[in-house]
Amino acid sequence: MKAMIFAAGLGTRLKPLTDTLPKALVPVGGKPLIELTLDKLRRSGFDEAVINVHHFADKIEEWLAEQDWISLQTGESAEGNMLVQVSDERDLLLETGGAVLHARKYLEGCGHFLIHNVDILSNCDLKWLMSQVRPDALATLLVSGRKSSRYLLFEPGTMRLVGWMNEKTGELRLADPHIKEDECLKLAFSGIHIMSDQVLDVMECYAKTRGLYITSDTPRFPVMDFYLSMCHLYNIYGVCSDDLRLVDVGKLDTLGTAEEFLKTL
Repeated sequence: MKAMIFAAGLGTRLKPLTDTLPKALVPVGGKPLIELTLDKLRRSGFDEAVINVHHFADKIEEWLAEQDWISLQTGESAEGNMLVQVSDERDLLLETGGAVLHARKYLEGCGHFLIHNVDILSNCDLKWLMSQVRPDALATLLVSGRKSSRYLLFEPGTMRLVGWMNEKTGELRLADPHIKEDECLKLAFSGIHIMSDQVLDVMECYAKTRGLYITSDTPRFPVMDFYLSMCHLYNIYGVCSDDLRLVDVGKLDTLGTAEEFLKTL
């Protein structure tokens, strides 16, 4: 199985640590976030991973090269090793949707691939999540009822994505103006999702028709904008895990919480 780890972010909320380190190498419980994420993927049966890099990209590549359990971009992993391929965004940060398209050569033909933010720690059983993918799903998003300021909206019964809302600002995006917000299921996104590789052609068309290519071969757009723009045409489902526990290691004051959380896993 193949996964992609979003690890290119600037980590501005983790300053001053990220003045000298990429967010992916910020340690939690004595291990960098990238190791915690790769280890979780490996234990869940994933044998290949794509990692996008931008901020201090060299340091991430150096760390990867030092790991004897990783085969780095060789095309074939050594027995028992995890094959890791680096999607280079040194020149320009492409946001999450652009990152997927930029890594297309590593992702196409694999059927389905899981996407995992590098700064998310969770108790999610990734094997279970992969088993929840429906045959007609373009994408499957792990969600829960945890409290948040931003929520995805789903159609009851089908769990199809139909919108998004920001409770702080009052902003609301609906796939169809006839949808009634108060009849939707309001759930928080986890930063973990699964895409069919068919999404790559849909994304390319989406980016071209909206003028999102900043050069002839480089698109830039957030993946959530893509989901919300296309959910009226394609089946994008939510999978709700009532017992999901997670920590978003996005700020300095979450590092202690994250270390305690790791002890519970």
